[in-house]
Amino acid sequence: MSKIILLFQIFSTLTMFGVIWIIQLVQYPFFSYVDTKSFPKYHAAHTTWITPVVAPAMIIELITSILIVIYPPKNIDLIFLYVGLLLTIIVWASTFFIQIPLHNKLAEGFDEKAHRSLVNTNWIRTIAWSLRAILVLYFAWVYIEV
Repeated sequence: MSKIILLFQIFSTLTMFGVIWIIQLVQYPFFSYVDTKSFPKYHAAHTTWITPVVAPAMIIELITSILIVIYPPKNIDLIFLYVGLLLTIIVWASTFFIQIPLHNKLAEGFDEKAHRSLVNTNWIRTIAWSLRAILVLYFAWVYIEV
């Protein structure tokens, strides 16, 4: 069981690691290049198209972050599994309490302050997913060595 959980966690975390860096360095900064008249339509398209990409991976990552603590793989210290779960909780909290409200503000039209805040606070998720990526690669390394 732990092998399947670990594989799904590696897949979902590394997917989100790649996605979040593209969003952080390309997608969010480029919001400011869209003219104000077109921005609401552009933003709506962004949220419509990004959701089916990120939602499944985030949900899989959350579920596997919980399950991997319940069914820990051999030779992986439980503290690392709890750190992984904590990072996942940080990502979800940041998403729901910071990024989604900022996106809701931007859905009304481009707002420079909201945009700047979105880019700056998204570093929380970018760093958390980067740390998770390192962590799950460590999990894979340790698991392969068993």
